[in-house]
Amino acid sequence: MFTTDFKETPYWWDHAPPEPKADTTLPKQVDVAIVGSGYTGLHAAIQTAKAGRSTLVIEAEAAGYGASTRNGGQVSTSIKASLPQLTKKYGPQLAAEILGEGQASLTFIKQFIDDEKVDCDFQVVGRFHGAHTPKQYQQLANGLGVNRDVFSDDAFIVPRSDQPTELGTEAYHGGVVFPHHASLHPAKYHRGLLGIARNNGAQIVTHCRVLDLDRDISGFRLKTQMGEVRAKRVILATNGYTGPLSPWQQRRIIPIGSYIIATEELPKSVMDRLMPTDRILSDTRKLVYYYRPSPDRKRILFGGRVSLQETDPSRTGPKLHAELARLFPELAQTKISHSWSGFVGYTFDTLMHAGNDDGLYYAMGYCGSGVGMASYLGMRIGQQAADNPAGLTAFNKIPFPTRPLYFGNPWFLAPSVLAYRIRDRLGV
Repeated sequence: MFTTDFKETPYWWDHAPPEPKADTTLPKQVDVAIVGSGYTGLHAAIQTAKAGRSTLVIEAEAAGYGASTRNGGQVSTSIKASLPQLTKKYGPQLAAEILGEGQASLTFIKQFIDDEKVDCDFQVVGRFHGAHTPKQYQQLANGLGVNRDVFSDDAFIVPRSDQPTELGTEAYHGGVVFPHHASLHPAKYHRGLLGIARNNGAQIVTHCRVLDLDRDISGFRLKTQMGEVRAKRVILATNGYTGPLSPWQQRRIIPIGSYIIATEELPKSVMDRLMPTDRILSDTRKLVYYYRPSPDRKRILFGGRVSLQETDPSRTGPKLHAELARLFPELAQTKISHSWSGFVGYTFDTLMHAGNDDGLYYAMGYCGSGVGMASYLGMRIGQQAADNPAGLTAFNKIPFPTRPLYFGNPWFLAPSVLAYRIRDRLGV
């Protein structure tokens, strides 16, 4: 099942490992302190530093230790709800703005990587979204173009008869292709952001957990493992790793573990047969599987949720492998080279959120679409903290819901996953 050199660390770290701990000291005071060094925090830091604000990024682990170097490297338009669904809830104008932000996130990350020349294997490859039942295929076909009053995604339907041109499996009943979606190498992308943030003057302090956050007359006082620092403004960029430091946000973020495996290297003929394109891939299940070829097209990276509760990647690895083999039976004997996990930040309304509480800024809740949206909202929240009016987003305009009796521990996760699993099996 596992290769002899099997690792319980992300495949991405083989090419861009976490930086070692460096000797550093905290400044006594800064204009902006950012908690979290993932995509959100670094993009925010780039903006505040460019605006001339002294900027400090504080990270409890190695830089990018969380989902920013653990994800599948898939870049989409991020918004799960459709225009009719959003219109029913928020009205036509705000609904259009929300969907527009999703499109803007995809445009932004493409332009940023090109402008900054970030070496991260970025490719516009498109996404194939497979229908796991005939009913789901019909729903995909009926919904094609439903958002085109806001933007054109150029999506097109792929019937089952044409599916071999997209994917070498008979497990789906056709699907839809979103040609503008993209892929990248998450850890290389994060490494590039670190360099850009530093080059613009931001200080990054790692292995320094923030223990307490208090307001004072001049702004905020952050108590950390390395001492105290005062900041005029604070940006929370913790997403799925949001904890008791910020109880209000913790009550609104649902940390959900997502698990990924990488296969051993596969023959070129097998890769070309099973994945004739470089597309990123997902499906219509409630417990969605997402997968893709590695940037060098030698492996398949396959992710999803396969357990009722959080568990060890060594346990979820074989379960993910079984699902991979269900889609591609010829991979039944293929070994796993890497198995790892990370926390994504879900919300009760499946939308991302941004806001400002008198100098305490936040952007989070990307619901599994964090590569593009964390980059985009990190940039926007950085602009907001630097008093740039361009930073205001549609996500500042909507309420950030919680639920009674929820305080950050998702006790409802196991029954919810079980219910979704049953629905997937029934095809509803």
